[in-house]
Amino acid sequence: MKNIVIFGAPGSGKGTQSDKIVEKYGFKHISTGDVLRGEIKNGTELGKTAKGYIDNGQLIPDSLMIDILASVYDSFGAVEGVIFDGFPRTIPQAEALKQMLAERGTEVSVMLNLDVPEAELMDRLIKRGQISGRADDNEETIKKRLVVYQEQTSPLIEWYQNEGKHTHIQGSGELEKIFADICEAIDKV
Repeated sequence: MKNIVIFGAPGSGKGTQSDKIVEKYGFKHISTGDVLRGEIKNGTELGKTAKGYIDNGQLIPDSLMIDILASVYDSFGAVEGVIFDGFPRTIPQAEALKQMLAERGTEVSVMLNLDVPEAELMDRLIKRGQISGRADDNEETIKKRLVVYQEQTSPLIEWYQNEGKHTHIQGSGELEKIFADICEAIDKV
């Protein structure tokens, strides 16, 4: 089984590319953002707690996220692969994911790092907010999210490089070229 971590700043195209990977390879997709938005929409206790963090541009506590991921992951049964989208976001989360997968006799196959310039990220997220109505896609919250990404999340690039799992993907340009680069990286593992 292939376990793919799709990585990049908010607005880098993780969801779009994940959909294309699912379509081509038949992998399952765990989007922590979608899982959390579902909990918020349903008004669950987790959703209420998560909303407080998200509305302030902060990350969800690690223990909460790993429990959610393990439950979703285990629900898939035998599959060709799983895409982790939006997790891990910190080194402790990466270590927790590594441990969770090891307990299941598997590991991260590759970390795909979608690299997009910050100005383009801002444009994409503001447009997405106008189209989707997502409350967290406004300029003030986007700026906070990008700061959190730079401070807390970008160190994962070096962590996965040290693990021998990192693959840089140029996330700007033609959608099909980006996807071709992703497929090449997946096919190598």
